[in-house]
Amino acid sequence: MRLVEKRDLLNRRAFLGRSAGAAVLAGAATAMGGKGLAAVPLKTVKAPDAPVLIRMARDLYPHDRLPDTYYETAVATIDAKLAGEPASGKLLSEGVVALNKAATAKFGKPYLDIAAEADRVAVLKDIEGTPFFARMRSEMITAFYNQEELWAKLGYEGSSAEYGGYLHRGFDDIDWLPA
Repeated sequence: MRLVEKRDLLNRRAFLGRSAGAAVLAGAATAMGGKGLAAVPLKTVKAPDAPVLIRMARDLYPHDRLPDTYYETAVATIDAKLAGEPASGKLLSEGVVALNKAATAKFGKPYLDIAAEADRVAVLKDIEGTPFFARMRSEMITAFYNQEELWAKLGYEGSSAEYGGYLHRGFDDIDWLPA
């Protein structure tokens, strides 16, 4: 009934197996030339600006256990949506310029080069009154959390209406609460 992804303990054998698998995948991705979102053609954002938006998205909605692919998908979704709005076509690219400018003014380096998350959040607080920040924050909610493959990782079971609601489907499961 409940599909919450449980963390498993990692023993030496599992660690070595996963490390070997990750090395093979990394080698295959390098051989194919894939660079995540940089390989996907965006409509309103230049390729060098995409990693800045991904980092910003991760700082706005941090989930340390999730890979960047979910954030890349969300940024690509937002980019495609804004490409269809003539008035908002340059919002992301101009916002990245403003974000880097604010980061350089505060820390002397671009936003992507700031290592500490708390420092990046301080830069985001400096620009939170801008239309760019407001749009990214609001669009990320649906672009990020509306990815079905992400739901199980966050503990969301999906729609329950077609199954008669949550009443008889474990709405009161509190297995996450310590005994």
